[in-house]
Amino acid sequence: MTGGTDVGLGTKPDGIVVSFLPPSVLEFCVAVMISHEHRFVFVELPRTGSTAIRHELRDQYGAKAILHKHATYQEFLRQATDDEKSYFVFSGIRNPLDDAVSLYFKLLTDHKSKRTDPDRAFRHRRLLFRLRDDAMFRFIQQREPEFSTFFLRFYRLPYDTWASLSHRSFDFVIRFERLADDFDQALRRIGIEPVRPLPVVNRTSTRDRDFSTYYTPEAQRRARRVLGPYMERWGYEFPASWDVEPPSRLHRAEYTAYSFVARLYWRFLRSFA
Repeated sequence: MTGGTDVGLGTKPDGIVVSFLPPSVLEFCVAVMISHEHRFVFVELPRTGSTAIRHELRDQYGAKAILHKHATYQEFLRQATDDEKSYFVFSGIRNPLDDAVSLYFKLLTDHKSKRTDPDRAFRHRRLLFRLRDDAMFRFIQQREPEFSTFFLRFYRLPYDTWASLSHRSFDFVIRFERLADDFDQALRRIGIEPVRPLPVVNRTSTRDRDFSTYYTPEAQRRARRVLGPYMERWGYEFPASWDVEPPSRLHRAEYTAYSFVARLYWRFLRSFA
């Protein structure tokens, strides 16, 4: 590289299982892509436009997937040669306010039949991920809740993603909010002239307005606590129309503690659960 909360798995009176882990902590990259010709490594983060980027890097720039699904950049480094470790490394990031809405609609619409198609439902899914994911899917399918109800139910602990493992050391991080432009910029930094604009793929259906409008005042207050510290870390701000303060010192302390535990899980325990 160049540069009132349920604890554990419990059952509410309605019989729906609720996971103690927030939606972000059990998710990993889909693939690590590499090009020896162009000397780059792309590390995926879910719902950051990574599907479009992976396909484009494979189809237009000769990249190939390495290691295994859900591999981390640390695993790449353990098997990489000294020369490969010097490759240009990039990945993506997304505003968690937007990501939460995207996840809700993917569950609501059973995006690509990932949870009802027997050939896809359990592919490459670890136990904890399956328990958490299935609990959210059942809740949405049985209750058809508004987004804020879903958010208040499942976003209770500080939000973090495995971007906390390595993203700060990457050469470039593509922001979902300017996906196509940042992808072109990444290619040019590598020394590649883009052959075409990045195609749009994997778009979430039925979503018809800005993510900020889906949050009720109560959900906004919850977002301040559970999403706010992560947003600060990655340079995101709350919408100007929201009447919320920045996260408090306590919120930041909770995030720091939780992020430390999450990083331990991602590094050492995820292979077993």
